Amino acid sequence: MNDEEISQIKIKLFQMQSELLELEQSSGESKGTVELDQAKVGRLSRMDAMQLQQMALEEARRRQQKLQKIEGALRRIESDEYGECFICGEEIDPRRLNFDATNTRCIACADK
Repeated sequence: MNDEEISQIKIKLFQMQSELLELEQSSGESKGTVELDQAKVGRLSRMDAMQLQQMALEEARRRQQKLQKIEGALRRIESDEYGECFICGEEIDPRRLNFDATNTRCIACADK
């Protein structure tokens, strides 16, 4: 990959990172302890609240995983290892990296 392509990917990674961090900050209250809403009666309303809490926790976990992948990609860019497959060492197709800039494997190794 040339320097211009890498700088475009770096910008894309920073934008993704910023968006995920904003989402993380704005979703803090939905992960808290489930309180019993006195206005709603019954077991189902509590179960709904617990289900929503679990969904929020899972979304937060996925955001953290994506943030870790983004940070890894940025580290690889800084160390001039970006675009190399972790498994075989071959260059990852730039189209694959444009689709998901955090890919660490070429298509052949990803299929294994």
